[in-house]
Amino acid sequence: MELCVALDLPTQEENLKLVRALRTYDVWLKVGLRSYIRDGRAFIDAIQNINPNFKIFLDLKLYDIPNTMADAAESIVNLHVDMFNIHASAGKEAMQTVMKRLASCEDRPLVLAVTVLTSFHEADFQSVYGSSIGNRADQFAVDAYQSGLDGVVCSVFESASIKKVTQSDFLTLTPGIRPFGEDAGDQQRVATVAMAQQEAVDFIVVGRPIYQAENPAAVVEKILEQW
Repeated sequence: MELCVALDLPTQEENLKLVRALRTYDVWLKVGLRSYIRDGRAFIDAIQNINPNFKIFLDLKLYDIPNTMADAAESIVNLHVDMFNIHASAGKEAMQTVMKRLASCEDRPLVLAVTVLTSFHEADFQSVYGSSIGNRADQFAVDAYQSGLDGVVCSVFESASIKKVTQSDFLTLTPGIRPFGEDAGDQQRVATVAMAQQEAVDFIVVGRPIYQAENPAAVVEKILEQW
C-alpha cells in the first residue's frame, strides 16, 4: 500500500511548504482541481524541482465526450505526471478512446476511473444513479477493467469487491482516509488505514489529517509506520 498526500491548501506557497516538509519521504502527492486551476503546470514543475522522485497524481476527474477526454489525456501525458483519473460514468467508449490514444505513449501515466465519489451516501446516490453504491461501483470497475485502465478510485468499502470482480492486481485508490479517527468532514464513507489494508487497497489518499497538523511530517511518519 502507498500513501498519497493531498495538496489541497488555499495557496500554492502553503502547498509547496508542505511538499518541502515531506521531501525525504517516499510518498505520492495529489494535485487536485483547485490547485491545478489556480497554479497550473508551474505548480507541478515546482514540486518536481523540490524532489524529482516525488510521484504525482493529477486528480482532475476528466468527464466529457470521448474525443475531448482523449485530447485532455494526451495533454496530461506532456505534464510528466505519474497518474491521473477520469470518470467511469463517461462510459466504456470514452475510457477505451482515452486508452487507445495513450497506447503509443512511452512511460504513460497510470489511468484510474472514478467509480463513486466518497461524498455520496446511499440515498443520494440512489436518487442520481438508480442503483446501490456497491453494485454500481462494481459495474464501473468492470467497465474500466475491460477498457484497459489500470484501476479505479473508490471507497475502502468497495475495494475488495472490485478486486473480486476484476482481478487482484487491478489498482484501487481510496480517498476518505482518516488514519487516527479524525472527523469525517465533507466525506461520507471514511475509513482507517487498518481497514484499507484489510480491503487490499493499493493507494490511500490522506489530506486534512496531514496538512492541518502542526507537524505534517510526523503524521506522515506515523501513518507509514502502520505498514
